[in-house]
Amino acid sequence: MNDTTPFIHRNLPRLLLEAREAVMLHTRPSLREYGLSDQQWRVLRVLGEHAQLPGGVETGRVAREAFLLGPSLTGVLARMERDGLIARSRCPQDARRTVVRATPAGLKLVKSLSSTIEAHYAWMEQRLGKARLAQLYALLDEVIALEQPLDDQAKGLEEDAA
Repeated sequence: MNDTTPFIHRNLPRLLLEAREAVMLHTRPSLREYGLSDQQWRVLRVLGEHAQLPGGVETGRVAREAFLLGPSLTGVLARMERDGLIARSRCPQDARRTVVRATPAGLKLVKSLSSTIEAHYAWMEQRLGKARLAQLYALLDEVIALEQPLDDQAKGLEEDAA
């Protein structure tokens, strides 16, 4: 009897999770220093990246870009609002929707943490080399695009043709 598994390829989802955890080992101590969870940091990073939007960011977009499910996002945002890191309000164009923006305290936190995180990325770039890090980013972008549902791929093709 053959006890080997039928798998030929390495477990890509596990490897991606392991790589994420390896990178986060450098980030988490800084997050904890400021009392932030991984999820809270992801929300702050999204809000920091969109801080120039005058109306804030719709919660659905925050959920997508921070990779949080709606119910989880609700709890995360409640804690962050309590801690003075974000402000929520109704969307002026559609009162059924909620928009979020980082407060000045939240943006200050993003700025403080970004220097630590960017220093780690610079270290990675120095160790891997600029070209290999760029190649890693490009390959990850390619895998993400490759695995998108066909409807999303078709939309992208239509946008490219326009």
